[in-house]
Amino acid sequence: MTRPDIVLYTANTMNGWKPLIFLHEAQIDYELVPIDFSKKEQKAPDYVRLNPNGRIPTIVDRGANDFAVFESGAILWYLAEKYDQFLSHDPNERSETLQWLMFQMGGIGPMMGQAMFFQRIAKPNGDKVPYAIDRYVNESRRLLEVLNKRLAGRDWLVGDAMSVADIATYPWARSYFWATVSIDGLPHLKAWFDRIDAMPRVQDALQLPEPRPSAFGEGDTDAAASENAARFR
Repeated sequence: MTRPDIVLYTANTMNGWKPLIFLHEAQIDYELVPIDFSKKEQKAPDYVRLNPNGRIPTIVDRGANDFAVFESGAILWYLAEKYDQFLSHDPNERSETLQWLMFQMGGIGPMMGQAMFFQRIAKPNGDKVPYAIDRYVNESRRLLEVLNKRLAGRDWLVGDAMSVADIATYPWARSYFWATVSIDGLPHLKAWFDRIDAMPRVQDALQLPEPRPSAFGEGDTDAAASENAARFR
């Protein structure tokens, strides 16, 4: 039996879902290796040899002499070039895609991540920092407003089809609930969410390595929030 080229090491986080969404939408066979944070598997020596930063996700491409790629944006770009999917051949569109991918990597991800940290981890563990919460929630809202403006009159961030920019941005922006960022008054962003929410393969990807509906405001969110905070206590 032929083994798939791509081995994906990941967990059910916003960054961790990105390559899963790509691989499912592109219908690419892959081998999934879940990373258990509670066991600090992301810090194990064998894993750190693949990803020096000790974070997820990471891929290994068996079809390219076990070449390893870390950082979620770099992984998406690598997969897009390898499989010629979700990345335009037009030079200008390709550059635009990279720009919006970097917008997510340098803006939406870090800002929303900090909004989540100070509310979902620091605050319930006794370290409430109102200034930091306001700073990151407000900046996250501003960035979502930038997305909303970009999506006015268009279905996707770049061109006329889903790209790696959409794939990278969706799991972060869609988790506005977990960051407690309002999307009131952002109709174009909401419509974009609806389009991607309606894609069955995307939703299948979001169930892996295990479901985490609380990130999107579903299920027993109070229990999930308590459990999440306790992991860092």
